[in-house]
Amino acid sequence: MATDDKSKRLARWYFGGLGSAGAACCTHPLDLLKVHLQTQQEGKLSVSRLALKIVKDQGVLSLYTGISASLCRQLSYSTVRFGIYEVGKQSMTKPGENVPFYKTVLLASAAGAAGGFVGTPADMVNVRMQNDVKLPAESRRNYKHALDGFIRVWKEEGFPRLFSGASTATMRAVLMTVGQLSFYDQVKQMLLASGYFGDNSTTHFLSSLTAGAVATTLTQPLDVLKTRAMNAKPGEYSGTLDLVRYTARLGPMGFFKGYVPAFVRLAPQTILTFVFLEQLRMNFGYNKT
Repeated sequence: MATDDKSKRLARWYFGGLGSAGAACCTHPLDLLKVHLQTQQEGKLSVSRLALKIVKDQGVLSLYTGISASLCRQLSYSTVRFGIYEVGKQSMTKPGENVPFYKTVLLASAAGAAGGFVGTPADMVNVRMQNDVKLPAESRRNYKHALDGFIRVWKEEGFPRLFSGASTATMRAVLMTVGQLSFYDQVKQMLLASGYFGDNSTTHFLSSLTAGAVATTLTQPLDVLKTRAMNAKPGEYSGTLDLVRYTARLGPMGFFKGYVPAFVRLAPQTILTFVFLEQLRMNFGYNKT
């Protein structure tokens, strides 16, 4: 009976941000490798060779370069998108009812757009801190932590620079949120409706794995453009179209650079986020009256 009561509990608006931050602590090295591959114009190193090179040159802890910015990003970007989505979804239904898929897609799109814009400054600093370890010593920005990065970008490049890449980050966040949240809920509903699955870790794992695969495929081209825009020097690209042309020189697959580490990173990131979220919901959530 206690399990049934727990399964009916609803998530609080901030649980998604906490779950995402916890997942980021586990998957940050994979995110760092993804950024390195995406900012290479020529694919010279494989994932394994790149990882070994970073560890050999900078040490094991260098794989966690930018972790403070990564946590800031999740606590802003993911808290906003999960919060809007959860509050909106709960307001649309009564306890036990399912939201139609098209409504979750529309809701996720709005939530993703808001989260993507809010999280852009932390995302940009995160990209720069992760990319620093592969630059020559004299070219590194050497941000001490996320707050130092925010202040220095503001002082040295101006406040608008904090929102560099906001357009691609917002578009990516829309697709990411649809891929993760809408598809997670849809797959979970289908599994529960089959009668072979309960509201447990197995269902949460299968639903989040599917959502991670969908989200990676939808967002990879925009993720590459966003990463390059945020890591670029002022004036390096005249606009988004110029950035697209430059990336297209590598052919269609240029827009999918880093796909393997992106999926390898996003799959566990998505799985852990929803596992943490579901545990928070079932243990610390509330019952709608």
